[in-house]
Amino acid sequence: MTPSENDLRSELELLVTESANPEHPDLAALTTLELATAMNGEDTRVPRAIEAALPAIAAIIDQIARRMSDGGRLIYVGAGTPGRLGILDASECPPTFGTDPSQVVGVIAGGSAAVNQAVENAEDSAEAAQRDMAALLLTGNDSVIGIAASGRTPYVVAAVKAAKASGAYTVGFSCNEGSPLGAAADTALEIEVGPEVLAGSTRLKSGTCQKLVLNMVSTITMVRLGKTYKNFMVDLRATNAKLRARSERTLMRATGCDAATAAAALEAAGGHVKAAILAVMTGLPAARAAELLEQSQGFLPAAITAGTR
Repeated sequence: MTPSENDLRSELELLVTESANPEHPDLAALTTLELATAMNGEDTRVPRAIEAALPAIAAIIDQIARRMSDGGRLIYVGAGTPGRLGILDASECPPTFGTDPSQVVGVIAGGSAAVNQAVENAEDSAEAAQRDMAALLLTGNDSVIGIAASGRTPYVVAAVKAAKASGAYTVGFSCNEGSPLGAAADTALEIEVGPEVLAGSTRLKSGTCQKLVLNMVSTITMVRLGKTYKNFMVDLRATNAKLRARSERTLMRATGCDAATAAAALEAAGGHVKAAILAVMTGLPAARAAELLEQSQGFLPAAITAGTR
């Protein structure tokens, strides 16, 4: 074993995410129901761990929302499972919130090939991380969240350092305290969820933690950017049968109109739910509703007020 390998083994032995779970020492000795119960019990620890970090998460979201309101982007960076989770969250923003695909971006070590299968050694390349960040042409309005359960993944740490050097706001999100990733970022978000039921398999509780937090980050940021109305998705566009039905239901629930009115308003608004809501609530033509929304920076309550004066 080389000195570097020995150092890495010693480093990993100190990480909570790599430790063996003493409560479940022999998985094969358990029945299937006992295994399912054990995993479910471990999963319940995740929301409690996140709860302790909610003030930090809220502060991070406020930083991101402020920058995005000035034209910035939200960029997730990870390797393996964290990278895939970032891509998943980013890819759901356009259909859910009507964002341009360039506004929320997922970057994974190894590129698109790493989404479906592991790319050997990709997570160890600091040089690749620097190239990937340089390609994004980051500015001070951008926010970059580096995600790594261990908090030490070289690709992610290097990406956060490069993003910070470019002036972007950076977050180091890990499941170990005192991580190199947290130290490299403007803000450290370190949420320990304890040892995995299968030692070192951080796609489990750590991955669940990452998914829940990214859900919060993107959803609440979009609320702050006016992408919702009450608790409805109103910036989606009805591009298929399911979304048309959902859009009609949303319009009916938000305004109290009937199905025929909802269908006609959506057609006039080109399938844009927010514009259709504004048109129904104010009686304005769809084109004028769209103009008011643009003047109100997409905030529907402000547009309703302007349209009813």
